Amino acid sequence: MKIAELPANEPERIEALHSLRILDTPREERFDRLTRLAKRLFDVPMAVVTMIDTNRQWFKSCVGLGDATETTRDISFCSHAILSEDLTVVPDARLDPRFSGNPQVTGEPHIRFYAGCPIRSESGFALGTLCLVDTEVRSFDDDDRALLKDLAVMVEQELAALRLATIDDLTGISNRRGFETLARHALATSKRLGRPASMMYFDLDKFKQINDRFGHAEGDAALTSFSALLSSSFRESDVIGRLGGDEFAVLLTNTAEGESERVLQHFSQRIKSFNLNGQRQYELAYSVGVVEFDPARHYDVSDLMQQADALMYQQKKAARAQA
Repeated sequence: MKIAELPANEPERIEALHSLRILDTPREERFDRLTRLAKRLFDVPMAVVTMIDTNRQWFKSCVGLGDATETTRDISFCSHAILSEDLTVVPDARLDPRFSGNPQVTGEPHIRFYAGCPIRSESGFALGTLCLVDTEVRSFDDDDRALLKDLAVMVEQELAALRLATIDDLTGISNRRGFETLARHALATSKRLGRPASMMYFDLDKFKQINDRFGHAEGDAALTSFSALLSSSFRESDVIGRLGGDEFAVLLTNTAEGESERVLQHFSQRIKSFNLNGQRQYELAYSVGVVEFDPARHYDVSDLMQQADALMYQQKKAARAQA
């Protein structure tokens, strides 16, 4: 068995993959119907939409592999496939030196045939594959190749549509829909593992004055700057989103409310540094409400958001009273 080399553009490729915010999201019908279609059209027992992450191969959709959701990258056939501009077709894995000793060949699921077409981001990075797997040796003609490429393009189109539906155009972070989807999944994971999570609900102070005094273009710049500061201040495992207007939220995973105060202090220092640099004719300021997730009180992510929003509004109201 040969472990696949890393693509020459690996750092940029991983960045493009992570920017989609698709890893570890729940299964979706838009992708499942394509793997079901591929399985039926090619009469194979397994069809998978894979994403090749730093150290793993993750399945966005799969049929025929039971409850499997990922494998390590070192045994992934698809980690080889993303290195090619064209399809990777393996008629008999036992005869291919890249895969002959692979545990997926010598053991379950006893892969013999593999065909994978790279799935590319809008910027051209190979993120993963649409792949077909069989336990029998088989051939793959030109018509088969053309059909698999067509199906892979359909997967790419769904990825592009998903990005448009869940990413805020102005700031590049998740919009409300994307945030709620990712936060719902993160909360379910926290609950299952018995780990804490905390919600932060932000609202920019005096944002209307920025728009009125400096214009909407400068207002957009303020929103973009605040989003960038959020993204650079929190962990990749945290969920960050613009909920609309000048409202933002962050779900901190594996973080209790007490620890959130330390995190907020760090973020406050980042805001102060931004303001001291004098990059803009105004200063960024915010109000924030913080709530720790309690499965007994918070039915879902919307309950958590509503409570954090209410606390944020109390802080904003108190600040106005003191002004």
